[in-house]
Amino acid sequence: MMKTKQIMVGTVPVGGGAPIAVQSMTNTDTRDAAATLEQISRLAAAGCHIVRCTVPDQEAAEAMKTICAESPIPVVADIHFDYRLALASAQAGVGAIRINPGNIGAAERVRAVADACRERGIPIRIGVNSGSIEKDILKKYGSPTPEAMVESALYHVSLLNRYNFDDICISLKSSSVPVTMQAYQLMHEKSRYPLHLGVTEAGTEYMGTIKSAAGIGGLLALGIGDTIRVSLTADPVHEITAAYAILKAVGRSDKGVNIVSCPTCGRTKINLIEIANEVEHRVAHLDAKLKIAVMGCAVNGPGEAREADIGIAGGDGEGLIFRRGEILRKVPQEQLVDELMKEIDAMIKESRNP
Repeated sequence: MMKTKQIMVGTVPVGGGAPIAVQSMTNTDTRDAAATLEQISRLAAAGCHIVRCTVPDQEAAEAMKTICAESPIPVVADIHFDYRLALASAQAGVGAIRINPGNIGAAERVRAVADACRERGIPIRIGVNSGSIEKDILKKYGSPTPEAMVESALYHVSLLNRYNFDDICISLKSSSVPVTMQAYQLMHEKSRYPLHLGVTEAGTEYMGTIKSAAGIGGLLALGIGDTIRVSLTADPVHEITAAYAILKAVGRSDKGVNIVSCPTCGRTKINLIEIANEVEHRVAHLDAKLKIAVMGCAVNGPGEAREADIGIAGGDGEGLIFRRGEILRKVPQEQLVDELMKEIDAMIKESRNP
């Protein structure tokens, strides 16, 4: 896996082989600092590393002083068109700024933003969406193709490089999963800037999670991407839950419980669906790194889940508790989850007191 350039968003490293940083965006009125900070606190508690706030006017920029000072995680200012809001946000203490230099006017404005960010060690994320590509580039390619998105991003990079600014992160988001993936793959080939992954306008919690899992997860599995934001039409906290599920699915999370369970078949003689859901609920709070298997077949279960740390293999009204492929004991169905939890607790204690 080729490493990208590393930037620092506040105290959070992005790129250069650092762990994948999980992001979200507040949907409160930024001018209401108290409401925004309350939402940021919930996001941080859920595991969010970086949060973005829109800064639509000077009142919001003023509120960013309080937000940045009291936020438990670095704050990114989302700026469109008005370079003065970027300058005010830099003074407010943001960890990064999201802006497209080509959209803020004359060269001296780009220079002013680049200088302000360089002086304070603030990186800039260039955010290209398929709906915001420059007219001349769009005319050249005929539509918002992956190539058009990459050319747009590199154009914005060149504007910052002109003023000796290179602490840059890039995003290339489309509502189309294939277009998104192709754009990021192309950019990965062309530059070493860290990449902020996301599928824009992904949709509701259900469909948006599926699209994000396909696009973000697919890219991460290829070794592409340094920070992610799952975009959902839902409570932003749900974006964090989905993000960690994606990271676990592609083996890029270094914490939390990973549950594997079989889809059930005619051999299943216990209520595996109910048991799997109960196990998922009861381990949700654990931060230990564990792989737990919930299997419906006593014949194949332990073998198929041999790589799991601990698990259940169902029988007829009963099941086996097994650990790393070795059977520990047979347990009645109604006691399976309780007995599994006892073993999980014991494993966690062992790991903390070797």
